[in-house]
Order: sequence, then structure tokens, then C-alpha cells
Amino acid sequence: MRMDHTEAPVLDALAAYTERDELGFSPPGHKRARGADPAVRAVLGDAVFLGDVLASGGLDDRRERGNVLGHAEELMAEAVHAEHTFFSTCGSSLSVKAAMLSVAAHGQKLLVGRDAHKSVVSGLILSGIEPVWVEPQWDTGRHLAHPPSADSFERAFDEHPDARGALVTSPTPYGTTADLSAMAEVCHRRSRPLLVDEAWGAHLPFHEELPSWAMDAGADVCVTSIHKMGSGLEQGSVFHLQGDLIDRATLASRADLLGTTSPSVLLYAGIDGWRRQMVLRGHALLTRALELARSVREEIETIEGMHVNDREDFCGPGAGADLDPLPIVIDISGLGTSGYLAADWLRENHRIDTHLMDHRRISAQLTHADDALTTGRLLTALRDLADRVETLPSGRPVELPDPGELRLTQARLPRDAYFSVTEDVPLEKAAGRTAAEMITPYPPGIPAVLPGERLNEPVLHYLRSGIEAGMNLPDPADPELRTIRVCATDDDT
Repeated sequence: MRMDHTEAPVLDALAAYTERDELGFSPPGHKRARGADPAVRAVLGDAVFLGDVLASGGLDDRRERGNVLGHAEELMAEAVHAEHTFFSTCGSSLSVKAAMLSVAAHGQKLLVGRDAHKSVVSGLILSGIEPVWVEPQWDTGRHLAHPPSADSFERAFDEHPDARGALVTSPTPYGTTADLSAMAEVCHRRSRPLLVDEAWGAHLPFHEELPSWAMDAGADVCVTSIHKMGSGLEQGSVFHLQGDLIDRATLASRADLLGTTSPSVLLYAGIDGWRRQMVLRGHALLTRALELARSVREEIETIEGMHVNDREDFCGPGAGADLDPLPIVIDISGLGTSGYLAADWLRENHRIDTHLMDHRRISAQLTHADDALTTGRLLTALRDLADRVETLPSGRPVELPDPGELRLTQARLPRDAYFSVTEDVPLEKAAGRTAAEMITPYPPGIPAVLPGERLNEPVLHYLRSGIEAGMNLPDPADPELRTIRVCATDDDT
């Protein structure tokens, strides 16, 4: 029998907590806003503090006998056709690590798409898992990576039959998706699980015009960020499980190992409320969002110098299997400027923040929250950008290497290199050395250099020219990349 999706167990429990006039002599120390600084309350509002209670010993009793969180997770699992769902208040960065650690351990192999997010690489560093990198499908003309093909995972399994499973990112930050059904078949034929980092796909289960989502495609674990394309708060994430290739208790244990003992009830409430919203009204909300996206895409296409990438650009043989139309990826190469400079100009002149930017593109991420007013403001800003592009400072070109030059040799395991004895060397002396840090253009957060990879001149020139053009590199020890942290020796001592 179908569950009652008008319920929102976390929100209902919060309301009951207030009605009972519970008085806590426990964290959090602000005691439901009473102790919070008035200036903070004026900015954040008391609702934030009133919803910030202990999950156990507050929202629920100390033994969680009310099953508040468990019931909310069961409702979410039913809503998206999963067997089990887990809420996370540490973002999908934690969730994907928990999934990886449920499949492989130190020294074991895992097939991983090389276009993975930096959180996946962090998981490799923490776990000591040996990655077997599977190459994305490269659009050499647009200098863009799409998810790896199912055939590439097939070949990787043939070469590494001892790999414990496979992990793929789908959708990418640019909206393209992998052929997850074919990938699941490749994995399951070998009794190996498929993990999908679907951080950008929380909305996919709720409308038939969107690409198929991971659970429906046969994936074993799917990780998704409720805050990205849903209505949850930042750091709100869920991960879903189905099948018998991964033990539920093991997955829960790995999440507990990595997670906080002080989860935010505010984030739980955001996740819970978003599930109810989507089940009750999600189809209508997404229908409107898709219609709006179609209109916005058509309008931007009329702006001289701009082109909106669509299925014809991004899907087909050697590219993505499908495309989510809500991320509006705009190629502005016709304007003669970079995405970095354009994004800065839009923020400074129109208070418009774009989702991502690179050497030739900016992206405007639409969700069910957008309407004619928000997109009208976006279109006004884009038209103004096209009219005033000659006033932008002349940006330096990014020296983009060929895909073969972009892919570095993995000389040491990410964990071994990261925790090795290191030294910082000048950029001009770094070629041939083994990186001991991640170097990640952000957004979208896909590392160009991983710990353990052998640096080469084309990648170093690419990153240096990227910085000069406006690229942001938040994770290396020297964000300006005057120096790079490398392994002090070329052996494993």
C-alpha cells in the first residue's frame, strides 16, 4: 500500500516539539534563539534557530523510538523508486565517499570516470582505493568532457577483472548524462555494483521529459544533492540503494563513520519537505520549468554572439546519452571573450551569479523556482553583455591541450602521493614531477591534476594560462600556482 506523502515526519516533529514547549538543557547552546546575538537574529531570523534542535534527545527521544528520520527516509525511497534511502547533512561529498567505501577497501580497485568530482578523489585519498581511470568522451572541438561510454567500462573490466565496481558521474555539470542502463548491465554481468554520482539529478525522477534517473536505470547506489536542483538547503544530500550487491548495513556503517554526530535538523527538514513538494506538485512545477527553459533557450539564441548548447551539440555517438535542458549552457565564444570575464561582468553590473564558467561558456541553472521575472532579468543582463562586450578587459587566451596531453600518467596512488614527504617547486620546474595535491578549476570542480599524477608541460601551461584568464583554483597550496606541491622523491618511501 502506498505511503501517505502528505506527511513530512521531520517537519511534523518540529511542530510538535514547539507545541509541547520542550525545554532543552543540551546543545545547541543558543537555546532556540534566546542566546543568539541580536544582530545575527536580525539577519537570519528566529526560524533558523527554532528549527535547530538535536536530532535525538530533541526532535526524537534519545533512543529514536519515534522513528522520525527513518520514516522520512522510507517516504523518500518510495517517492523515487529506491529500496532504501539515507539522508546526509554533510553534502553529497560525504555520500559518495560512503558509497565508495562500501564497495572497495584499501588496495582494492574501483573503476572511476576521470571526470569525477573532487569529492571522489578525496574518497580515494582517504580510503587508499586504487582507481582505474575510465576516460570521458571528449568533444575536441568544444574542449568539453561527456560521461564515459558503457564500452569503455566494459574494456576497463576486461583489463581489470578484480575491480570491485564502477563509479560514474551523471549528469555532468554541463547537463549531459551517461547511458546508465548499459553501464549497469556491464557491471551486473560481472556481479559488480554501479555507483552513480548524480549530484545534479535530484529532480530527474519526477518528470518523464527529463533523462532517466539512476535507480530506474538499474544503478545500485545513487547519490544526489537536494540543494542543487531541488529545494533543500545547502549540504542536504540523499543516497539511495537497491539490489543485493551492496549490504545495507555496510553502507549505513560507512556513512556513520564519515558523518557528523550532530546532524542538522534544518537540513533534514529541507530534504523531507522537498520530497513532499515533489510528490504532490513536482510534475506540474517541472512542466512549467521545462517550458520556461525552452523559451529562455530560444531567446538567448537570438542574441548575437551567443549559442545555447542543446542535444544536437552534446548528445549522440561519442557524446552524452541524453541532456537535462534545465542547465542553460551558453557558448559565448562568438563574443570574443571568456566565460570567466563574462561571469565577473554579469555579477558586477547586473548582480547575476552564473552557475559555472570556463574558457568559452557560462551556464545559468534553471530550477522549478524560476519564473518570468528571474529569467527576464537574466535575459536583460545577457543582452547587455552582448552590447557592451567591447568594454570588457581583454582576457588572455587559455592554452587548451589536446585530450591526450590533458591526461596525466598515474605514477602513484592518490593516497600515497598525498601523504608522502612533499616539497613545493616553482611551476617552471614541476614538469616530470609527481603531484602531491589536487588542482581543480572550480566550478565545476573536476580536478585537472590529482595526487600521484606525473605533471607535464601542456597541463601546466593550461593551468597557468587559465589563472591569467580568470580561472579559480581553490585547492592547491599556492592558488596562484607560482609553485606546485610535489612528492619529494619518486619512490614510495
